[in-house]
Amino acid sequence: MAAHPQPPTPLFSPTLLSPTLLPPNYTIRPLHASDLTLGFLDVLRILTTVGDINAAEFNARFEEMRSSNGAYYIVVVLDGEEGVGRVVGTGALVVERKFIHNLGLVGHIEDIAVLPSQQGKKLGLRIIQALDGIAERVGCYKSILDCSEANEGFYVKCGFKRAGLEMAHYYEKKEG
Repeated sequence: MAAHPQPPTPLFSPTLLSPTLLPPNYTIRPLHASDLTLGFLDVLRILTTVGDINAAEFNARFEEMRSSNGAYYIVVVLDGEEGVGRVVGTGALVVERKFIHNLGLVGHIEDIAVLPSQQGKKLGLRIIQALDGIAERVGCYKSILDCSEANEGFYVKCGFKRAGLEMAHYYEKKEG
């Protein structure tokens, strides 16, 4: 009797995702390590530099995130049947543990990306809703995100409001 291949291991339990209204033949689910071959990094390249990440490096980071005790929740939207489709959208929720607000949790929504050919189908909205729902289910008292002024209208439609000003300090990568 031939052994059946193991199903892909999700980054987090799919039970944290609420049913989401998507166009026909689209699915949303937790990131799997196998999504490397389904175009996950290509979708992230819409946002910024990704780098030349090989499978071993990707899998090591995936396992690091998966074993982080509920800190990382990355979802992907696939176009096509599960297992044969391609990743066309993604988003991440990073849960920060605080001392304030009675040891509260804050959800940071990051890296929302949808392939340009897939925009206009409300996939970005559904990704945001899915991540916001996960944040609420895992006990966050709020979710926050940073965006450009050009994207502010989109996030207002998703239920977010302007609540401050983002500041950043970038570091040069040191060689060696």
